Amino acid sequence: MIALGQVASQPRTERASRIAWLSFLSACLAWMFDAMDLTIFTLVLFPSVSELIGSADPGSVASTGGLILACKLLAWGAGGITFGVLTDRIGRARTMVITVLIYSVFTGLSGFAQTWWQLLVLQAVAGIGIGGEWAAGAALVAETWPEQSRPRALIAMQMSFAGGFFLAGLLNVLIGPLGWRWVFAGGAVPAILALFIRSLVPEPSRWVAARDPAHGGARTFLAIFAPGLRRRTLVAVLCTASMMIGAWGTTTLLPTWIHQLAGPNGGTLAVEATGKCFMLANAGGVVGFLAMMWLNGWAGRRWSYFTAVLGCTATALFAFTQIETLDALLRFMPLYGFFAIGGFATFAAYLPELFPTRIRGTGQGFCWNAGRALTALGPLTSGMLVDLVGSVPLAAVLLTASYGIGLVAIWFGPETRGASLQD
Repeated sequence: MIALGQVASQPRTERASRIAWLSFLSACLAWMFDAMDLTIFTLVLFPSVSELIGSADPGSVASTGGLILACKLLAWGAGGITFGVLTDRIGRARTMVITVLIYSVFTGLSGFAQTWWQLLVLQAVAGIGIGGEWAAGAALVAETWPEQSRPRALIAMQMSFAGGFFLAGLLNVLIGPLGWRWVFAGGAVPAILALFIRSLVPEPSRWVAARDPAHGGARTFLAIFAPGLRRRTLVAVLCTASMMIGAWGTTTLLPTWIHQLAGPNGGTLAVEATGKCFMLANAGGVVGFLAMMWLNGWAGRRWSYFTAVLGCTATALFAFTQIETLDALLRFMPLYGFFAIGGFATFAAYLPELFPTRIRGTGQGFCWNAGRALTALGPLTSGMLVDLVGSVPLAAVLLTASYGIGLVAIWFGPETRGASLQD
């Protein structure tokens, strides 16, 4: 059995490099398609929900769509926490196979929904798989990549999320005119990826060694709340929830805002503009990820997060209160995506560094997905706020208040820049 010290100091041999690259590629693809299947519903929210409820009233569509997305995010969070624990139990690669199959198959099946509640159930089950993938993929990359370049590899993996947003937008532009059901059907394609992961990607030797009873073996879920880790867990949950509630809540309002800017006779224009907006946002998100990759190394995890959250707040307020035309919104989307998408790069580097190998999947899975579960408040509240205040911009302004939690909470967590991964 390989000792933990040997694993940590293992030289970057040709075989280790091959395993690292296979792990990186599989995690990037799984996370990219995870993002694509997650985003598809947001893009087709207006046409799908309006057809299923038989009404094009913006308030009714936003309220029902917000409920569906809230249930999806709750399932997302529950699935992420459950599969985070499973990641530590059965392995990183095995867990990824299961999650990819779940989110692909049930996204495809969503195209057959005949009522809004059927769509809710199918999207919620897809959300279970979507939520479970990240913890497995991030742990796989963290535990196979050399220490010096690990943070950059993790952020590069996280950057593939923007690629998923781009693919979803492209899918909507190319297939959206045929109908929203065909867009969902395109979300079933990633199931093929499970075959690649199952056949070519091994479990990290670091994880295998950590399961050795001589080194403590597997730990229980409650270990992440033990003294010394409890504070890290709480800070990570608050930081992820703060950014997710703000970003997801306001982004959920974008399709409805676009339809309002397009006017009552701009249905086709609004569908095309929605896809273009998300594609442009993700182009900005890619630049944001690259900037955060540099900022994480130069200023550390805490200042990177703080800067990203400030940028999210400012760009969301501007997009919904100062922009009055579709053309102006399209021009602004790259900057919006720079922060609202690129800002999540910090979590990729930070969360794996907070927990030891034996409970890394459990710890980062819980923090990321408890934040996701709380994020359900964003879309659910956004739809209710539109009905309550009668204004999409005002609802967006109220949602940005969530960012204040993260701006404070991050300073109570440790700075892990330069620290070795814990075994």
